[in-house]
Formats: sequence, structure tokens, C-alpha cells
Amino acid sequence: MRLIPRRFPSLLVSALALVGTGLLISARISKPAPAPPNVVLFFMDDMGYGDLSVTGALEYSTPNLDRMAAEGSRFSNFLVAQAVCSASRAALLTGCYPNRLGISGALGPNSPIGLNPTEETLADLLKEKGYATGIFGKWHLGDKKQFLPLQQGFDEYYGVPYSHDMWPLHPNQAHAKYPPLHWIDGNEPKEEIKDLDDASKITSTVTEKALSFIRRHKNKPFFLYVPHPLPHVPLAASAAFRGKTVQGLYGDVITELDGSVGQILGELKKQNLDKNTLVIFISDNGPWLNYGDHAGSAGGFREGKGTSFEGGHRVPCLVRWPGVVPAGRVSNKLLTTLDILPTVARLCGARLPRQHIDGLDWIALLKGDNSVTPRDHFYYYYRKNSLEAVRQGDWKLVFAHPGRTYEGFLPGQGGKPGPTTENHEFSQALYDLRRDPGERYDVREQHPDIVAKLEKLAEEARADLGDDIQKRTGTNVREPGRVSQ
Repeated sequence: MRLIPRRFPSLLVSALALVGTGLLISARISKPAPAPPNVVLFFMDDMGYGDLSVTGALEYSTPNLDRMAAEGSRFSNFLVAQAVCSASRAALLTGCYPNRLGISGALGPNSPIGLNPTEETLADLLKEKGYATGIFGKWHLGDKKQFLPLQQGFDEYYGVPYSHDMWPLHPNQAHAKYPPLHWIDGNEPKEEIKDLDDASKITSTVTEKALSFIRRHKNKPFFLYVPHPLPHVPLAASAAFRGKTVQGLYGDVITELDGSVGQILGELKKQNLDKNTLVIFISDNGPWLNYGDHAGSAGGFREGKGTSFEGGHRVPCLVRWPGVVPAGRVSNKLLTTLDILPTVARLCGARLPRQHIDGLDWIALLKGDNSVTPRDHFYYYYRKNSLEAVRQGDWKLVFAHPGRTYEGFLPGQGGKPGPTTENHEFSQALYDLRRDPGERYDVREQHPDIVAKLEKLAEEARADLGDDIQKRTGTNVREPGRVSQ
């Protein structure tokens, strides 16, 4: 009988080891990929940088937002693309400067234009990846059916079509012909919001619709967009929150909005979705300062809503995703609403829009790599297409332009606005936002090289997007959607 070689046992062991290794490798390869994250995007209306406890609010508290900041990251140098309602929302959902899309200002009822349905929104991209998509709150990108959310990538919509001060009760009698304001369910108008008592149910209604959406879609990835209509005027808080803060009605409204965030975060945890949900909290622009005690705080930055100063553009930004986004971090890297779409799309495995966008991916920074600087510069456009300032790093060059100012005017009280001017003549000025975030000290004479550098950057913007101040037409501007004839 032939003897088995001595080395056979060792060969057998080696073979088995190789087989085992192969099995392990195979097991690793076949391991299911992580589930795509859910996304909850809060977008407040006219909330100022200083309206959270963590950014300086004193006479009321925002415990749920404070907890979100503690459990996630706060980005203190976050800008909106334009400091006014419709334009800001167009940028958020498309990743484009709104003037690139032909959207400016705040679209009124029966607007003949809206966000062009040919533009690809974040909802379009995520829906393509199998996400359930829902919006509950304020739309304000065209109130005709062809422009409403169900035609822009959303499966569900319940909310108001534009700002809730665009109604017959507007204090400015010149607007007394505003049509009745209704909740919109899908594409159809439902209950009318007739008075402030009806308006006091806005926040709670939006919250309940958002909670229902989470419960109904807990077994598949979802994109939940919550553009709360408040704290835009007219202010209204539900009975449970009215009269609860020292600051008065504005504080009551903020407290209720904070409670809404808390309820939605709580529902995510209840449904075991907490650890796989990216939650973003931002505002559409700074405070409407001439409303006085019914307006928020710009947190020490200059001016507010409707201006190209930091008080109009810089807003709170909180991001929470346990285990992915570092907890308790504050980053001062320059970021904008333009950057939300490409970042969220890539995190969710979605493609980017086929047409050119202006947003940049900041995933590495979001996940904690503070060595990266995703955004180098930013263009401050306002009115229809006026380039009022440019920024690179901490340097900001403001161009001579007519614009809104709140300075020197006594603010209003009790829900009525104080006066402003829309045609104050601002002179060219250079600001170092690192030393002078309040934009008070013009340092052009000390830094002519910086002025020249920013002027060159402005020329790039004008060639691309145009500039009404210089009567320049951009070469890469697209058409808004127009009402079907």
C-alpha cells in the first residue's frame, strides 16, 4: 500500500485555508450594500441667523434645534443663493443660481411664470432612485398646475402655493385684490385660510402631514421636504404655544417651529429610522427687519431679507446624521443652498442634473474632513439679475447699486411694517468678513490687489449670468416655465 506523503496534511490544511479565505471573500462581496439614507430637509421662511439659542436667541429657547446642533454639525458660514422667497427656493431644489433659471423675487398669485418643469429638481433625482418624495409647507415656485410640486418630482404635496401674506387681509391696501388663499392638496385647492385663526394651524398642519408621510413610507427610502411657511408674517401660533415666551408672538412662533422639528426627529427615532436619516435645517433668507417685533434677528450681521449684505444671505444651517456627520462640530467653511442638491444626490446614489448646475459637492467636509474647502467663491445677485457683490474666501466686494436698507428707519410693531427704501445708493466697498462680519469698514484702499482679483471674478459672473446694473446679458441663462397658452 502506498504511503501518503508527510506533507499531505499541511497541503490539506493550506487548501482548506484557501477555500475558507475564498468563502470569506465571497461572503464579503455578497454582503448587502448599506440602505440609502432617508433625507429630511427643513426650510424655514424669514428665520434669521440669530433666531436659534445656539446662534444667540435670548428670550426663548430652541431645545430641539440645540439638540440637533449638539448631535450633528453647525455650519456658521452658510449662504442662501438669493435673499428672497421664490429665488431662494429655486436654487435649493435645482442647485442653480436662480437668475440662471429666470426666477427672481417672490412670485405672486397667478404668476405667468414658474420653475420650468424641464429643470431637474432634487426630488426628480431621488424619485428616479426609488425614493418616495413629499413636500409639506410652502412651495412658491409658481401656483399654476404645470408648476406645482407633483409636476416637479414630488409624489405628495400639501401646503400653501406662495407666502401666506399674499391674501385679502394683507395690511397694504394696494394688495387688497389678492385672491383667497387655500391649502393645496396635490394639484387641487382645499380649505381656505381665511384669517389669523386659520393661520394659527399652519405649523401644526404641516407637522402632522410630515409625520404621516414618515409613517407611511418607513419601509422605503424617502425624501421629506418641510418648507415651513412661518416665521414669515403674518405671525400666528397655535393655542398650545401662544403667550408662552417673554419675547411675544415671534418667540411663540419660533418655539412652535422648534417643537415641530422635535416631533419629526422623535418620529424618526420611533420608526427606527433615526440612524439612517440625513436631516438638514436651514432658512430661505434673513429676517424681514422692518416688521420689528414680528421679525427675527440677523445675529449681528448687516441688513436683512432682500439685501445682498450678510444679514440677508447668511442663515442657520444644522446637519444631523448619527455616525456619519460629526457631533458637536462647528464649521466656518463657506457653503450655500446651491450645494445641497449635488451633495444629497451623491449621498443617495443619484445622478446629477443633465444641465449645468452651480452647486458643489461637500460630502468630505460634511463627514468631518476639515482640510477641504469645497467652495471658493459666491455671487450675490438680487432684483431680476443685478450683480450686487462677489465673494472669494473671506473677502467681499460690494458694487455700487441701488437697494433696500432698513437702517435709519423705525421698525413697525404688532404685525405692521415700518418704512424702508428700495433705492438707497450703496457705494462700492471691500469688506474683510473674517475681521468685519458686520460689513462696516471699507478697506479698498488698503487692498487694491484684492479688489482687482474680485473684479475679475465679477467679470466671469457677468459673462456667464449677465448683470442688469451694467446692462449685460449672460450667455448661459435658461428660460423659466411660462403659463401654457
